[in-house]
Amino acid sequence: MNESSASPAVALEHLRVIRTLMERAHVYRAVSAPAALFGGVMAVGLGIYGVLGSGVTTGVFLVMWLGLLIICTVLNLWLLMREARMHGRAFVTDELRTALRAVLPPLLVGGVMGGCLLVFRQSVLLAALMWILCYGLALLATGGFAPRSIVRLGHLFLWSGLGLTVLCFSPTGEMLPLLPVATASIFMAMTFGLFHLIYAVAVFMNREVKEV
Repeated sequence: MNESSASPAVALEHLRVIRTLMERAHVYRAVSAPAALFGGVMAVGLGIYGVLGSGVTTGVFLVMWLGLLIICTVLNLWLLMREARMHGRAFVTDELRTALRAVLPPLLVGGVMGGCLLVFRQSVLLAALMWILCYGLALLATGGFAPRSIVRLGHLFLWSGLGLTVLCFSPTGEMLPLLPVATASIFMAMTFGLFHLIYAVAVFMNREVKEV
């Protein structure tokens, strides 16, 4: 098969994958809601601990949020695997690969840059801002096939992250009354905590309305 005949076939396959993702958007939204609720509650708890707890260094901050990331990732994967098993579908599919190709680049950049800022520069505020912004970009990268609620959540993270960045770099940022770890904890609790709680509640409420 020559290149000219292969290109239309590849394009059609990409369209099929995207169409399948769009058709299953409501499934992915329902599956992600419990993980968002759990992650949101935990993020708020970690944020409160980061503000009120004693001895929360940049290293402790990194371990806390990295641990929450790992737990939420495992929970998401388990929920997706359970949903696929219930419907007799394979877990690793072309649709999953397409979604991962969209979200992994910004997540990888945010993870590496945020980790370097914490480990080598002890800049906890910049690390938190990097995570918020890159997570928002990762969600927006799924805009071609994800449900609108995911895209709205991505916009919420992105614009909040940009606003917080401007605040931190402005003269007002120098007058913030809290220590950097406490301020970063508030930022993380507000975004990864509160925003995920709002998203989860909205999904659950929408599901209840449809079932009535």
